[in-house]
Amino acid sequence: MQAAAMDPADEPPSMLWGLDPIFSAFARLYVRDILQMTESTQVPGIYFYNSHPIYKVDVLGTVVYKRERDDFFCYGVDDGTGVINCLCWKNDLLKEEGDPSTSEERHGDGAQGGFNPVAELKKLREAQQSRCRLEIGELLRVRGPVKTSRQQREIMASTYYKVNDPVMAVQIAWMMEVPQLYRQCYDKPFQLQPTATGESAISSLSKATNIIKEFFKQKSVARFRPYDVQDLLQPLISSQPQTAAADQEPVAGPSACQQLRQLLKEALQILQDEGVVYRKVKSQDEVYHVTAHDKDLLIAVKDIIREDSKREKYAEKGCHILHILSAVRQRYSLNVSKVALELVLKSLECNSDIVSTSDNHYTVF
Repeated sequence: MQAAAMDPADEPPSMLWGLDPIFSAFARLYVRDILQMTESTQVPGIYFYNSHPIYKVDVLGTVVYKRERDDFFCYGVDDGTGVINCLCWKNDLLKEEGDPSTSEERHGDGAQGGFNPVAELKKLREAQQSRCRLEIGELLRVRGPVKTSRQQREIMASTYYKVNDPVMAVQIAWMMEVPQLYRQCYDKPFQLQPTATGESAISSLSKATNIIKEFFKQKSVARFRPYDVQDLLQPLISSQPQTAAADQEPVAGPSACQQLRQLLKEALQILQDEGVVYRKVKSQDEVYHVTAHDKDLLIAVKDIIREDSKREKYAEKGCHILHILSAVRQRYSLNVSKVALELVLKSLECNSDIVSTSDNHYTVF
């Protein structure tokens, strides 16, 4: 493909790219967006997505074709939105360095009946090869900078490995996390100096979410509809500055009622993203449940952990959070998010109803 160049007028100065936190991170973008990113006119090899400077990415996908050379593998990775080439260089363990069986025979007698370092090294090499040699249909995680070679966009892998995901837990977690990153980071344009209007909007939105949270805390609200909290935000609309030059004609804009509805909509979306509220059933009647005060959800999660912890599979470590999330969606509501479940688990653990046995595993006392 031919890399499209960004208009110099729209491209921020390169000395300011480091102010964008995405520039220093491995961006978890969809392959489709990686292939469509525009290339910088200032520095070749730097690309822009929604004005964010990006040069290294993190991709999870299925291998759809492979090619092997003496020094590298070339895998075609498909994440469901597109296919991209991933150039994966071999390390020393993957290159043939003689026959290890000869050394093993030489030292075999001395290590007989005890620890055999040569045999263990051989096992290590085999394990390394199995993680880096993938076949078509297997799942690959790859990180590295993006390059354009011979008019084709590809990833020069700095880290890559095969992902063992028999129950698709890793893929499900990935598919839940990436849209959140897009919503919270990638789809918000990189702005070095927010305008006064932008700062005012951000301030109002932050105040709106805090007002609604305080209302939940004071009234112990378990569920509500948007019009129950809409009037709480009315002072924020009334207090917004209305500035205009004397010689300017009035410009038509959204009415106060429309601004209020938009502010409420954005505030509720933020609360959903944070897991503070959720909709048990999505219908025309917009009913939101407050996660921390939803006793039915707390009981459902506790019962799931209690029942499934008795199964042999979960008896030792307890139930993983993704297993609990899947069970909650099957038995209670499809709309419970992972962040909402994390708040429920934290509440149950604070009340000593459950205990975390290890990272993201929970069981009952």
